[in-house]
Amino acid sequence: ISLPHRGAAGRGAPPGTTDPKRVPPPRGTGSVDCPNLEFEYGDADGHGAELAELYSYTEEPELSTNRRCFEEDFHAQVQGRRWLELDGAQQKAYVMRLLDGLEVVNRDKRLKVARAILYLAQGVFGDCDNEGDVLHWSRHNSFLLYRLGTFTAFLELLNMEIDNSQACSSALRKPAISLADSTELRVLLSVMYLMVENIRVEQEMDPPEWKTCRETFRMELSFPMHTEEPFALLLFTMVTKFCSGHAPHFPMKKVLLLLWKVLLFTLGGFEALQTMKVRKREELGLPPLPEDSIQVMRSMRAASPPTYSIELVEQQQQKRGHRSRRVRPLMKQDSLDIYNERDPFKNDEAGVDEEENDDVDSGIEGELDLMERDAIIPAMPAQRPPIERVSFPKGLPWAPKVRQKDIEHFLEASRNKFIGFTLGQDTETLIGLPRPIHESVKTLKQHKYVSISDVQIKNEEELEKCPMSLGEEEVQETPCEILYRTMLYNLPQYMIALLKILLAAAPTSKAKTDSINILADVLPEEMPITVLQSMKLGIDVNRHKEIIVKSISALLLLLLKHFKLNHIYQFEYVSQHLVFANCIPLILKFFNQNIMSYITAKNSISVLDYPHCTVYDLPELTAESLEAGDNNQFCWRNLFSCINLLRILNKLTKWKHSRTMMLVVFKSAPILKRALKVKQAMMQLYVLKLLKIQTKYLGRQWRKSNMKTMSAIYQKVRHRMNDDWAYGNDIDARPWDFQAEECTLRANIEAFNSRRYDKPQESEFAPVDNCLQSVLGQRLELPEDFHCSYELWLEREVFSQPIRWEELLHYQ
Repeated sequence: ISLPHRGAAGRGAPPGTTDPKRVPPPRGTGSVDCPNLEFEYGDADGHGAELAELYSYTEEPELSTNRRCFEEDFHAQVQGRRWLELDGAQQKAYVMRLLDGLEVVNRDKRLKVARAILYLAQGVFGDCDNEGDVLHWSRHNSFLLYRLGTFTAFLELLNMEIDNSQACSSALRKPAISLADSTELRVLLSVMYLMVENIRVEQEMDPPEWKTCRETFRMELSFPMHTEEPFALLLFTMVTKFCSGHAPHFPMKKVLLLLWKVLLFTLGGFEALQTMKVRKREELGLPPLPEDSIQVMRSMRAASPPTYSIELVEQQQQKRGHRSRRVRPLMKQDSLDIYNERDPFKNDEAGVDEEENDDVDSGIEGELDLMERDAIIPAMPAQRPPIERVSFPKGLPWAPKVRQKDIEHFLEASRNKFIGFTLGQDTETLIGLPRPIHESVKTLKQHKYVSISDVQIKNEEELEKCPMSLGEEEVQETPCEILYRTMLYNLPQYMIALLKILLAAAPTSKAKTDSINILADVLPEEMPITVLQSMKLGIDVNRHKEIIVKSISALLLLLLKHFKLNHIYQFEYVSQHLVFANCIPLILKFFNQNIMSYITAKNSISVLDYPHCTVYDLPELTAESLEAGDNNQFCWRNLFSCINLLRILNKLTKWKHSRTMMLVVFKSAPILKRALKVKQAMMQLYVLKLLKIQTKYLGRQWRKSNMKTMSAIYQKVRHRMNDDWAYGNDIDARPWDFQAEECTLRANIEAFNSRRYDKPQESEFAPVDNCLQSVLGQRLELPEDFHCSYELWLEREVFSQPIRWEELLHYQ
């Protein structure tokens, strides 16, 4: 993975371009013109949008092929009637007949039947009048297909196609792979995806039998019933096989979408995670969570600059072409007056030389200062009375937290100062300390937060120390536990494969000859010959990459969050392999682009989206209509992907000083600050968290030049009471042996995996049988044909072999 460049590229410009200091931001892409984004983060997009992303625009002709395959067979069996007119028994009888057709040997006949089943799962759109009807019948048919065993039948066919060596060797010999190479796989995966997504989504009007079906299907996908492994592992295997180059024809977008939805269905989404976390804290006897993080983030407001300041900057840029020194005192004084209104405890010296001499990112500082100003300026002209001030929340959005280690560090420093000696980890004895220290310790203990991870680490230490007395650990067989156990030995390969595909799909990646081809399932057999066809294919390819990024970012985040809740060392194992595979610079490389352009990208043609294209006549496409795109304010999937990647980066670096230093070394601060242009509260929060953890390492000059960012961090990010993040005086800011930190963590992870999952028969604690009679008296399982030929075996192996007594004595 190529890392962010130290020169102009490190400040946001691609290599070879002019310095961003000299180029004013283009209108429509900078932070100045970005409106507030009405985005609600969730497990997935709307139901129709998620189904539409399954198909690429080059697959559109296959929709009519599916319909034709169904109608040819259906009208031969049920004459003069439509699917919607059949009662439940007749629909079941017809589906059972279709499933019998999957048993034939002829591949072409089998494919026709599979296409007919796919048409049913797509909602028999030929009989429907509007999109709502298509989605309704798609759900109805998916439940019907599942109850009749369709998923199991398609799982067997999928296994056959994965092991089809002829298709693999044929694809490897081709100079260019197209849609035609993955036809069977795409049909099978589409049916399975539609069934998973339609059954996963709950609706209020669902009949009771559908709810029963949903739970049964979840159990079937979670636990190894028909095979020795859960279904998700088969999909992970497809991903690694594709990345190794042995199966370049696999349709990766469909595989990744299905994998993400299977994990979402079997493990649970973000709200389910929050419920599980609350329940687990109760089981461990921990106090309840101080707040519901999902609700807090939904109620947060994004930063937005005041209008007059924007106009002032724009006027000055238009007049002079660059930022004039004479403008700055006027602009800063204006902002400082309002800032002092809001915060009467502000030090007068804080505004001196603020935002100047930013040697890291002075080129984009002007734009970002305006973005960050919402943290300190009301969103209204200064002349008017601050009417909205009444509605501001009194206090910060998050309850402060304190770790046990923080209390110990505070008491250690206090005892050294006032008494001259320490008492180790004792946090109760306060003799000899002044009264204010007593009050401080009391306040710290009031906000003490013990996480589930702390309890799990402590339990693991005890199990390692006393394996005999504590005995076997009771491990609950949850879907998450089963998935981890089956993934364990190939987990590094799975993570590397996912990151390889993510790198290939990132918009900042350059086309390389040695990179994997992720476009096999979007490129048509005949390449476009007109400009219009080329534009359509270009949009399709970009959309294809965006969907891949969306699915990988979502499934990685789900895995990290579920493994962390299940056991901290499962999470650390996945995290460490992601870090070793260069996940941190890869995510920074992803954000080292014009992020506003990515968020507002219009790589979609709404009239070609399923189910719209199935029920309405397609209007004539023109170059102008393709360039215009849709009317949406932003692209949901791209904003969703950005937030997911920021959350992953936060999870990898939190409380890990070696990884925080990676953020510093790769010059992530200017890259992350550019992401603050996006006016969405949740995205800004995760950017500010990443800036907060490295602030102490960036130096005094950076902090002095970025006081607006510091204010935004103070206002939006949770406080750790004695965390010296803003000053750099913290003990954690001192030189650190980063390699030792990762090695210690790795040793703990290996000890955990070995204790829980490697259970060899000859462990040091296993009893040894030394009695000759009992050893010779053990019953051994012998093959059935041995009883017929044992005399021959005795003659050949025993009687005809001379006994070398000297060698026996020697071995004794």
